[in-house]
Amino acid sequence: MGTVLAAGRVDVADRLDAPLLHRALRPPIARVLHRWFGLTIEGIEHVPSHGPCIIAANHHNYLDGVVLSVAVPAPISFLVMPRVWRATPFHPLFHRHLGSIPINLARPDVGALRRALEALALGRVVGIFPEGPFSTRGRLEPGLPGVALLALRSGVPVVPAGIVGTYEALVRRRFYIPRRHPFRVRFGPPRCFTNGVGDTVREARQNVTTRVMADIAGLLP
Repeated sequence: MGTVLAAGRVDVADRLDAPLLHRALRPPIARVLHRWFGLTIEGIEHVPSHGPCIIAANHHNYLDGVVLSVAVPAPISFLVMPRVWRATPFHPLFHRHLGSIPINLARPDVGALRRALEALALGRVVGIFPEGPFSTRGRLEPGLPGVALLALRSGVPVVPAGIVGTYEALVRRRFYIPRRHPFRVRFGPPRCFTNGVGDTVREARQNVTTRVMADIAGLLP
């Protein structure tokens, strides 16, 4: 069901042109993360150098998306919950410019799935946090089937990512201003998924979700 792919060289020139806001914000944010939070990036060679892919990572807070956007050279179209999409009056415009995809976790969101598949068909990188809402306990929570739906319908590689340090940076912090704490992101080998022989649709989704979450767990302490 899951096929691990060989790592490849990341070539930014092979990606689609990044949005202006991404090109403007990524360099200064990268400097802050490296200098003030000691960001280390491991396994970036596992991010495919050509074509679309899905980045699946654990999730603690808004810093996870920031860390991944710095770690991955290509712009990422993140699946974003309503409360994050509308965090301030400026957030919807910000997310639309970056190519984020709003998703409603309260019910099956066919529209969000369709938009994510369209982004992958255009060769983009889609970012998803399979746990859904933020983990409030600082540990990996069970995965939701959204990542399996995307992986099985698109057939593109899923790259697991383990993010460490963002929970500690914001836990019990007021006004969402992080304390200085080392950040680390590790990428694992990409894996492509197909329906298993004899599996029902539900079994296939559960198997893929379990495999992706196990890959993420293997990248965490």
